[in-house]
Amino acid sequence: MKKYQFLLVAPAPAGLLSGCNNTHKTDSKATADTLNNMKDSVADPSKSITKDLVMKVSHDDARFAVAAADGGMAEVQLGQLASEKGTDAGVKDFGAMMVKDHSAANSKLIALAKKKGISLADSLSEFEQKTKVKLAAKSGKDFDKAYVDDMIGDHQKDIQEFSNACKSLKDPELKEFANETLPVLKMHLAAIQKVKAGLK
Repeated sequence: MKKYQFLLVAPAPAGLLSGCNNTHKTDSKATADTLNNMKDSVADPSKSITKDLVMKVSHDDARFAVAAADGGMAEVQLGQLASEKGTDAGVKDFGAMMVKDHSAANSKLIALAKKKGISLADSLSEFEQKTKVKLAAKSGKDFDKAYVDDMIGDHQKDIQEFSNACKSLKDPELKEFANETLPVLKMHLAAIQKVKAGLK
C-alpha cells in the first residue's frame, strides 16, 4: 500500500501548489501534509468562502490519510509495472491483485478525505517515485525478485502502520477504513511470501 492515484481532494489556497513547483520540484506527499497543517490557520468556518478548507480531523489523522494514499497510489503503479514486466506468473497475478485491491481502497480513501477536508497528494512521493524508477530499470528474473522483495518489506511496514492506526486514529470513519484494510494487507503479505517461495 505504500503509504494509499490520487487527486488533490480539497482545494488548496490559490497558487500554493503551482507556486512551489515554479522554483523547484517538491515532494507531493510533503506538500499535502503542509496544506493540511495550514488549514486551521487559513480557514474561518463562519465564512462560506473558506468552509471547504476546514479540516474535520486531527493533524495526526490527516497524516495517516496522506501516507496511506501515497502508499496506495504506489501499490497500484507498481502493480501495473509487475503485470507488464513480470516474467513469473505469480508476480504478474500479484501485480494485478495490487491494482484491483488498492484501486478499491484508494477510491474509498479519496471519498473519505474529501468528506473530511483532507488534502491528498496528486502524484507519488519522492520516495515512492524512486522505488518505481528503480524497479522499472530491471527486467526478467531480476525484476521479479526486486518487486517481490519490495512488496514483502512494504507490506510488513504497512501492517505495522495500520495496526497502530487502528488503535490511535481519532476519527471513527478513518479508523473503520484502517480496520477494513488491515486484513487485506495481511492477505497480501501472505500471498507475496508464497510467490517468493515459488520463484526459480
